[in-house]
Amino acid sequence: MASSLVFPSAPRNQISRRIPRVASSLASNASTSSKEVVVVGGGIAGLAVSLALHRLGVSSLVLEQGSTLRTGGTSLTLFKNGWRVLDSLGAGDELRQNFLPVKGMIMKSNDGRELRAFSFDEEAPGQEVRAVERRVLLETLANKLPPSTISYSSKVKSVNAQGKEGTMLELEDGRKILANIVIGCDGVNSPIAKWMGFPEAKFVGHCAFRGMAHYPDGQPFESKVNYIYGRGLRAGFVPVSPSKIYWFICFNSNSPGPKNTDPSLLKKEALDLVRDFPSDLQDIIRNTQEDIIIKTPLVDRWLWPGLTPPAYRNGVVLVGDAWHPMTPNLGQGACCALEDSVVLATKLSGSIGKGQDAVNQALREYANDRWPRVFPLTVRANLVGSLVQWDNPLVCALRNGVLIPKIVRLGPFLEHTNFECDLLEPVGSS
Repeated sequence: MASSLVFPSAPRNQISRRIPRVASSLASNASTSSKEVVVVGGGIAGLAVSLALHRLGVSSLVLEQGSTLRTGGTSLTLFKNGWRVLDSLGAGDELRQNFLPVKGMIMKSNDGRELRAFSFDEEAPGQEVRAVERRVLLETLANKLPPSTISYSSKVKSVNAQGKEGTMLELEDGRKILANIVIGCDGVNSPIAKWMGFPEAKFVGHCAFRGMAHYPDGQPFESKVNYIYGRGLRAGFVPVSPSKIYWFICFNSNSPGPKNTDPSLLKKEALDLVRDFPSDLQDIIRNTQEDIIIKTPLVDRWLWPGLTPPAYRNGVVLVGDAWHPMTPNLGQGACCALEDSVVLATKLSGSIGKGQDAVNQALREYANDRWPRVFPLTVRANLVGSLVQWDNPLVCALRNGVLIPKIVRLGPFLEHTNFECDLLEPVGSS
């Protein structure tokens, strides 16, 4: 049955001129074209899976609804599993040149008292942590794709199953694309996921501010993650580069609340929330341009076995946030999307040209491999968020006096970052 899907409009950000793009040149508006693999969404998941397929000799078309890459947002923290995937995609070393290695973690109470300090080298040997600008990550991935890969201003209007012939994607400009394989990488509010029967992601009771401070003459902070815990409120910051600091505030909320797009009001609200927190955090927020501050509700989706639809259906499959949105409490949203990309590409590459049954078998294997990985992480991220967002004063005292100083161990806590994947050597390389 045909379904009509309307994507939300995308911001029109500018990107590097080196990024490959296609000026909606597939065909005239009324025409239908055929493609083996179509990736819906040009975010981290979409670009990573397209690049993984490309390195394995499989071409794909990425449909991006924006007129350029959507490079809004601030920063994301990548742990060693994310860097392992970026290495397999041939992008790791290039990105490392731009971002500082994080050496450890400091945990404080909102009055500035240090509760615990960790060194990654001492307590989690082999761990690699860096905060990465989302814009730079997207541009780096996009620049490694062939020039004809990304089609901008390509917003999907409807998705229609065509049986053994594939899936018909109708775009808002009238073009139609018949795809043998559709990979949905269209984010938390994925229309592809909705078409496949997935429920909307659920608000978890917390909202977050995020921003990026800029210090033209150099930022003064040690390269460590800083966490600050209050009652029903926590914040943190981490150096990204010699001149930039990423920060966040997470607070309890009964509802997502109205969407506020006034930059000056967002900055004021963020500062009001942490008025009793250490002054260095407040200084970081003040050094942030207003238009770089964003506020979002935190959501997730639990993939209950037997209740939630599978990640694939007749040549259509979901990757990253489109399938398993999770809260950022473990720093694994982007890392898991990157993991998805290499697992799916590896499974799928051997099935191309062997018929729909072979494709569906590859998609089934991908879903079966990934579900035991992403479902527990989604649940764990949610539970960790609930624990650290306590607002009861006695429970907070227990957290600050016993749990963090005496019980928390960094090594076991980061065991979920253990992930291995083979390097994806480009086809034709020696």
